[in-house]
Amino acid sequence: MNIANRIQTLRKRRGISQEELADKIGVSRQAVSKWESGQSFPDIEKIILLSDYFKVTTDYLLKGIEPIADTPKNEFDARIFSILGTVLNFIGFVTAIVIWIERQTAISVAIGVVIMAIGCMCFTIGQLIGDNNKTAFFIFGIVNIWFLSLIPISCVFNAIQGISGGYWWTLAPIPQVGNSIIAYMICWIGYFLICIIFDIAMIKRIKR
Repeated sequence: MNIANRIQTLRKRRGISQEELADKIGVSRQAVSKWESGQSFPDIEKIILLSDYFKVTTDYLLKGIEPIADTPKNEFDARIFSILGTVLNFIGFVTAIVIWIERQTAISVAIGVVIMAIGCMCFTIGQLIGDNNKTAFFIFGIVNIWFLSLIPISCVFNAIQGISGGYWWTLAPIPQVGNSIIAYMICWIGYFLICIIFDIAMIKRIKR
């Protein structure tokens, strides 16, 4: 394995794109691309910056004779926090719907939002103190958009429908049919479109 392969391997293990590595080191994406393809080599200043960022020795980058120290033992993996946050958000989502079905009360929204807030806090903590942040962000975003967006969309829809229809309305974690089945269907279609478009954008971002 030469220096080009070592830089590419370290970057992929870190879970970042060439553009992100370039921003960290202070060079262009094209420069990183040339390093990884062997068309050019980083100067000594950039070698030092790369070794500091990847937490490896300069000898490893130049000669490959040192063991990789890519992830320190005392560093948390942000993916664990992302999964934990996702589980909590799912619990909050299901809890809100179950309570609403059983009691038809706005407290269902409050309980669901509180649990989801804790889930989002877990994810945020992982982003602040953990490693593999890009992968964790992708895992969290692509799944949780389906949980986190429905309750606020439903609350806004139910409020607008109640006010425009002139009847008493309450906060609910899912859309209510009300006086217009067409508006109800549009709400669900809008929800699915928002989530699908967001997921497509996330997938395109992770592939860069």
